[in-house]
Amino acid sequence: MRGHPNSIYARDVEYVLHPVTNARKHEEIGPIVIDRGEGIYVYDDLGNRYIEALAGLWSVAVGFGEKRLVEAASRQMSKLPYYHTFSHKTNEPSVELAERLVKMTPARLRRAFFTNSGSEANDSVIKMVWYYNNARGLRQKKKFISRTNAYHGITIASGSLTGLPANQRDFDLPFVPVRHVTCPHYYRFAEPGETEEAFADRLAAELEATILEEGPDTVAAFIGEPLMGAGGVLPPPATYWEKIQAVCRRHDVLIVADEVINGFGRLGTMFACDYYGIDSDIMVLSKQITSSYQPLAAVMISHELYEGIADNSGKIGTFGHGFTASGHPVPAAVALENLDIIEEKNLVENARRVGEVMQDELRKLADHPLVGEVRGVGLIAGVELVADKATKAKFNPVGKVGAQVFSRAHEHGLIIRAIGDTIAFCPPLIITEDQVRDMVERFRVTLDETAAMVRETEVAAL
Repeated sequence: MRGHPNSIYARDVEYVLHPVTNARKHEEIGPIVIDRGEGIYVYDDLGNRYIEALAGLWSVAVGFGEKRLVEAASRQMSKLPYYHTFSHKTNEPSVELAERLVKMTPARLRRAFFTNSGSEANDSVIKMVWYYNNARGLRQKKKFISRTNAYHGITIASGSLTGLPANQRDFDLPFVPVRHVTCPHYYRFAEPGETEEAFADRLAAELEATILEEGPDTVAAFIGEPLMGAGGVLPPPATYWEKIQAVCRRHDVLIVADEVINGFGRLGTMFACDYYGIDSDIMVLSKQITSSYQPLAAVMISHELYEGIADNSGKIGTFGHGFTASGHPVPAAVALENLDIIEEKNLVENARRVGEVMQDELRKLADHPLVGEVRGVGLIAGVELVADKATKAKFNPVGKVGAQVFSRAHEHGLIIRAIGDTIAFCPPLIITEDQVRDMVERFRVTLDETAAMVRETEVAAL
């Protein structure tokens, strides 16, 4: 481990339990201390510079070190550093942000409810849907349908919606009533000779069969990321969302679009619902809403949901849900400034235009001996590594080669994310074409070095 025993490295290992980390391995290798950021780059405490190719955690849209966001937070801290929105209280930034989000999002969505994170937002979605259906007298209509490989958060409730084994194993999840249907990943789950549209037909039929098996009077909502993120960057097959929505509408099943990763320009449209034509009853927003300079999430709900919730609160006497920081004025002020920057700098269009370059450059790696599939839209992409390109066989154990790529990339000044053996890219929306080419070249060198390691160690296929 680097540094003196009293250094930040030793103290981190001694006192911090890290999320999504092997704690015993962390004790051995210690942390990389990120000290500062500028644009698409971050610097560690030794002065090494890295391209942050995942925008932190899919989230720093306007880049690191954006002084306008710092100043927006400072101004609001000086004026009103905190207040709640319980019991008829409000503050100007939260009202302005709610109005702006309603006007930005699809027309069906008419109200905003604020939380601190996407996990809390999806936890709130479950409670809102239950509350709404109880108000309608549909007290059995409580089940959710999600997908395998989905990521919807990490609380007990939202973690139940998530479809990733590592986030559920030994946490006794799922805890709430949820069924997980097939992940819409064409490369992995389509049958031989099956077209994308036929694959989408089969998945829609599976959803309908699941609803009928459970009983439409018990199924409350279908939740999905328009383009799945943390499960491996998985764009849906053609016509998928059109067909899924039709099934939901036939059976009075609410549609929840989880745009925590997709929202605010990532796919080259303001929202992925715009890109895929999704007319959801609920939309969940976070991450790029403030570029993660402050914790904030929003649950956008339809007029129909609002009316049901409002009526029930009138009957009961309150809508008994909320957080200390719901509608916190400082994150709201930062969000407003962040959205100003996204619009003024035309970052949605930049994501579309530069995203095309990123997709093209990454697809040039499709012939690399380790690469099975390159996929993505706009400024989000996944490169899946395989042991055998012809059979799509995975490495055994899954994740060993991805971890090697992740580690080697640091040596080339590149921070990426390994999701098993899929390497994820999601750089800040401010990235330029030249920076994209630099990022991909660093990745290519990393792949070549990893391929040599794989040959030497003869990593097996599953």
